[in-house]
Amino acid sequence: MNTRLLTAALDAAQRGWHVFPLRPGSKQPALHGADRCTTTGDCADGHLKWEQRATTDPHRIAQCWENHPANIAIATGPSGLLVVDLDMPKTTNGSNGKGSSDAPGGAATFKALCERAGQAVPDTYRVRTASGGQHLYFAVPDGVRLSNTARTIGELVDTRAWGGYVVAAGSITPTGAYEALSAPVVAPVPAWLLSILQPAPRVVQAPSGPVTAQSRSYADTALANETRNVVSAQQGGREAALFRAARALGRLIAWGDLPRHTVEQALQEAGESTGLTAAECRSTLRSALNWSITHNTVRRDAA
Repeated sequence: MNTRLLTAALDAAQRGWHVFPLRPGSKQPALHGADRCTTTGDCADGHLKWEQRATTDPHRIAQCWENHPANIAIATGPSGLLVVDLDMPKTTNGSNGKGSSDAPGGAATFKALCERAGQAVPDTYRVRTASGGQHLYFAVPDGVRLSNTARTIGELVDTRAWGGYVVAAGSITPTGAYEALSAPVVAPVPAWLLSILQPAPRVVQAPSGPVTAQSRSYADTALANETRNVVSAQQGGREAALFRAARALGRLIAWGDLPRHTVEQALQEAGESTGLTAAECRSTLRSALNWSITHNTVRRDAA
């Protein structure tokens, strides 16, 4: 079983999907929580949650799965994915409040929504879930950040993006297995679906004042320091170091002290120099910078 699960985890990582372990036979994360964090390894600079610790590094994946029959989770946000969860209606005896035996399933609801938009159900990578439902995988456009939803689209139709994860193909639970149903080709998020899920853009406030020589000097120093932190990161903590550097520098982009392309180029080169792939660096930088820029639109003077 370890070999099969390890292969499935590596296959997901090769597609650029960030994975982390679930408890054997379960859908619950196997990583430690904040209350048990020893602030070592990846968490040396503070506790990192599963979304931040999910990885595409084959060496880390091998270390995790070679000796443990852990199920596999895909962190959808860092992977640039939106996964549409099409659930099955529950029978009266096993109802959990999400539907009844005579209600249409999530697949039927989603098909009706596609037809209403004048389109067929997209041909994309999909996974049959343990309950008999389906997960449809879609690629999110660069620069777009989506969140999880529940019934926003329709009954028994949920989505997983930033802040969410899905159980990957190859995993097994007491109720059944997760099985890939089609070739690993992921279609872009349909425009009609994106229009429902994408929140209205936030009004970005202009920097509080002109970029001064002092702020530019501070920004250049910060860029040099964060780049150095990435280059000097130890194996196993390089992706986390890149993530932290991008989070730190994103606020300087939001404040107008540094251009985004300068930060991206410097950190991309630093990340690749440590052995991270170009795809890993791009994905990590995109997610971390987008978050930091969105949450730092107003300049806060340093203490």
